[in-house]
Amino acid sequence: MQARGDVVGTYKVKAGSQSLDLDLVALDDSLAIALLMTIDESISFVRTAGAELATRLATSVGSGGGTAIDVVVSAATLGIQIGMAVAVGLGLDRQVVLQKTKKIHLRDALSEPLSSITTGTAQDLLLDRRAIPAIRGKNVVFVDDVISSGSSCAAALRLIRAAGGNVVGVAAILVEGEGWKTMLGHDDAELVFFLGKIPLFRPTGPDGAWEPDWYC
Repeated sequence: MQARGDVVGTYKVKAGSQSLDLDLVALDDSLAIALLMTIDESISFVRTAGAELATRLATSVGSGGGTAIDVVVSAATLGIQIGMAVAVGLGLDRQVVLQKTKKIHLRDALSEPLSSITTGTAQDLLLDRRAIPAIRGKNVVFVDDVISSGSSCAAALRLIRAAGGNVVGVAAILVEGEGWKTMLGHDDAELVFFLGKIPLFRPTGPDGAWEPDWYC
């Protein structure tokens, strides 16, 4: 019997030019995930990942792709570091952060409901109305650490568009499984750039060993 949060193994993943050994963390008896915690990784890892994502975005979307990228939007908490690194790599001096805690200055925020595979409880994604002018009418890239089910990313894209932003790209260090493509829909899934893929894991191997499941 596995408790939620139990570490049941490790998984090596390649993320661009870098590699990581990630803990496999059980969500329940039948499903585990390879957990990336950007706040626990080195600054050099995040800086390099951000630079590599920025290069891909600039080549395919930005000046190389014929569309100016005006602003990077990320989501608290784990997306902030990689969002900042991508913004720096694109030559931008700021990012807009979507938040999940309704602090006093966010009481009138734009909001979108979301669910997270790691949190397990319903939350709201929040955009400070004072940040709307930085997004309205601008070409926006949304950046996150990992796209898992796609629910959080989809909520972020709805929020950006509600603020009048034009989403021209989505970037993540890793994508998990394939379900996020269905959640985002074909057009938005086509906007996604990433450095590596990870599966989900099920206890289907010999003696209940956790095996990759790429398709859930």
